[in-house]
Amino acid sequence: MSRIGRAPITVPAGVEVKLDGPKVSVKGPKGNLDWEVPGAITISQDAGVITVDRPNDERQNRALHGLARTLVNNMVVGVTEGFRKDLEIVGVGYRANLKSPTTLELALGFSHPVVVNAPDGVTFETPTNTQIGVIGIDKELVGQVAANIRKIRKPEPYKGKGVRYKDERVLRKAGKTGK
Repeated sequence: MSRIGRAPITVPAGVEVKLDGPKVSVKGPKGNLDWEVPGAITISQDAGVITVDRPNDERQNRALHGLARTLVNNMVVGVTEGFRKDLEIVGVGYRANLKSPTTLELALGFSHPVVVNAPDGVTFETPTNTQIGVIGIDKELVGQVAANIRKIRKPEPYKGKGVRYKDERVLRKAGKTGK
């Protein structure tokens, strides 16, 4: 049996979880999240503890067991604490400018500034002009927005210029050698 899927999820105070058949709704201080459980996975709630069960050991049910538990746990964590993905900009003249909490303007060496608009539930933060914070309650959405920003100008291997995740290690190449 899946060790991840077997672990119970404790629901903190101030979080309300509603189970309506395959639909799970989590409401907390930071917002609301909804998700529909795939396949034959069942979710039950008893006295502030959520458990995820599977009907049998078929391959599909084993694959979805740990996934379903992790996604429900991410929903509970998201509505209480939220998620954050930090990005760094490396390069001369490369910078980020926050126009509004949901609009980011990037100067990344193109002939024009690149404007990034955040989807609903995601906000941006720029502590300095070379750091970007992507903040939200949906872990998948925060990660996707951060990946889309990184994709605009990936770190190149010779000088390391571009947008990278915080603490990402970029493998550098040697480049040409002179005579």
